Amino acid sequence: MTPDRPTDSQRDPSTPDTDFRGVGDVTPDRVRRAIRESDPFPGGAGFGGRIDREDGTPVLVRDVLGRVPVFVETDAADPTAAGSWAFDRRSLTDPRPVPAGSILTPEDERTVWTLPDSRSDPAAAAQTAVETAIRDVIRLDAGDDVDDVESDAAVAFSGGVDSAVIAAGAPELPCYVAGFEGCHDVAAARAAADAMDRDLHEVRIDHDDLRAAVPEIAAATGRTNPMDLAIAIPLYCTARAAAADGHDRLLLGQGADELFGGYSKVVDPGDDHRVDANTVRGARDETMRTLPAQIERDVGAIRAAGIEPVTPLLDDRVVAAARRLPGELLATPDERKIALRSAAEGLVPESVRTAEKKAVQYGTYVSRELDRLARQAGYKRRMENHVERYVETELLESDPAEETVG
Repeated sequence: MTPDRPTDSQRDPSTPDTDFRGVGDVTPDRVRRAIRESDPFPGGAGFGGRIDREDGTPVLVRDVLGRVPVFVETDAADPTAAGSWAFDRRSLTDPRPVPAGSILTPEDERTVWTLPDSRSDPAAAAQTAVETAIRDVIRLDAGDDVDDVESDAAVAFSGGVDSAVIAAGAPELPCYVAGFEGCHDVAAARAAADAMDRDLHEVRIDHDDLRAAVPEIAAATGRTNPMDLAIAIPLYCTARAAAADGHDRLLLGQGADELFGGYSKVVDPGDDHRVDANTVRGARDETMRTLPAQIERDVGAIRAAGIEPVTPLLDDRVVAAARRLPGELLATPDERKIALRSAAEGLVPESVRTAEKKAVQYGTYVSRELDRLARQAGYKRRMENHVERYVETELLESDPAEETVG
């Protein structure tokens, strides 16, 4: 007869779990229960790392949205062994990410949690649930924890509704925005900060910053393609400035576009080749499944700057509420992130709530200026992958200080 497995309360407390990161109140015991019940959303805001299963077997885990990146040596015989895995890919020789929703044991790798297709509630109930979840996670209703957050954190603030909602939950935090001179994001952040009466630190990016940031970001993320770099560089520069000012946490609005229908491709998915779905909710669900790879990039870039990212909108409470939104509260030809903007009413000024925002790589001019540097160095647009070739040849294989750009 097979003995019953020990329950969480029966496990030996003298052998505590190590090397585990749970965001919010996620504990190893909660993850063990989530494995047992195949529950993709056990509460909190993500988890990852090494735990012992109920039978004592060591496993690597990563939540279904990949909110805590975990990496493992590609050829590791035992991925759970010390030195075979890490939270920082730079600690490994040949790292690959642990797939979101998976557990790895010395014997195998398997998916435990999947992101099911969403279901919609009636519009009024769904909107109320989103508003409640957002107010909870931005700590407007948290009371006891506000001072702890505000003591050493800052807000990445681009002037859009995502970051403005985050800032509204912590009104004493300084806000930071990074971009090239004259760029859209800095102007939008300045206008929004004025409207919200917030302290804004403007971080000017120049070509020297690009040259210095690229090797750091490439090492931290394993990526050299222009799109990923152009998204990560403003985050890195913002985070570096906040860290230099003594902050150890950076609050961001990451996840809002994926959860609430912020991409143009979800508006009319039946006629958009970028998605397979034929409905707005289906297209939104597709964009949610891109989160693990995006989080690996963003978290890597921010941590490389010496500060810890905090993403309140990726809390399970917000995720659960967003996944019950009907399509008409996600995106229409006239408006995107409809439910989020409605939830922001009364939290942020109307000019900020309704403001349209460019994608960060364009709104900061980083994509444009990477292209300019490549062309000035002789990598013309007619050349295939001219920016990536410039990055890999000139910035990653040579001393940037020796490069001369006219």
